[in-house]
Amino acid sequence: MTIVRRPSPRGEFLTLRQAMDRLFDDDVFRPFTWTAGTLEGPALPLDVVATPESIVVEASLPGIKPEDVEITVEDGTLTITGRTADERQVGEGSYLIQEIRRGSFSRSVTLPNGLEPDKAEATFEHGILSLRIPKAEQMKPRQIRISPVTEMSSNGTARVPAEASRT
Repeated sequence: MTIVRRPSPRGEFLTLRQAMDRLFDDDVFRPFTWTAGTLEGPALPLDVVATPESIVVEASLPGIKPEDVEITVEDGTLTITGRTADERQVGEGSYLIQEIRRGSFSRSVTLPNGLEPDKAEATFEHGILSLRIPKAEQMKPRQIRISPVTEMSSNGTARVPAEASRT
């Protein structure tokens, strides 16, 4: 006689619940957590795009003045640092929600090789910092043209095949 154990429906249900708990604990659904009055997570959201000519970095800095931001590139690492207004004090009452970041911020990103940071250009418009760092000439993609194959004629002169001359 063989004993067959069937799993309890409750056991499967608890496993599903644990899986759902793990899913919602993941940073994909909750990238920021509230701890001791501050947000934890990316201090400075960035977009970094590689184009054939340059690397373009965009940083979201709403409410920050351009003169309060410092950009450095050292040993292939881009660092953006700055400071916002100091902590605000509420006259009467207390905060019900406090999500606006205040104080200093910093973000570092490793850049690919072959860039010319000395030729970088930065603009700041509507709270978006745009930084364009050009690629070195030897790193830019090049298009190589294919030359038609030449054949030697019986008299020693080169001629282009008929198929290549029709294009």
